[in-house]
Amino acid sequence: MNIAREVSTRATCDRKHVGAVIVRDRSILATGYNGSLTGLPHCDEEGHLMEEGHCVRTVHAEANAIVQAARNGVRIEGASIYVTASPCWGCFRLIVNAGIKRIVFGEFYRDPKIFDFSTRLGLELVDLSGGASAGESA
Repeated sequence: MNIAREVSTRATCDRKHVGAVIVRDRSILATGYNGSLTGLPHCDEEGHLMEEGHCVRTVHAEANAIVQAARNGVRIEGASIYVTASPCWGCFRLIVNAGIKRIVFGEFYRDPKIFDFSTRLGLELVDLSGGASAGESA
């Protein structure tokens, strides 16, 4: 989780700095942080693009980590993802469909339905903030 926190310092949206690290067998496979679409200005350069109270200029850290793995041909099925904040519903769905089997997060952020769906899917969800968790413990 310390590495995910360090990766989050690269985030370019000051509304929430989030970092993600995908790991298997104690090896880092990919990292990601929340930032704008490749080739376009970032929030810290051009400001936020707000819709319904959310900045939509950025791609979330989890999605960026999954994309980085895909672009580099790195297989992430069966891996764990460490994220500084719990995934939103959209990122949770990407994580599940990417075959990641364990999500470890440092703080709860926004969407409680990930707890129910983790249990239903048999996906290990570990909350390091001291809150509720589903699945097996760390």
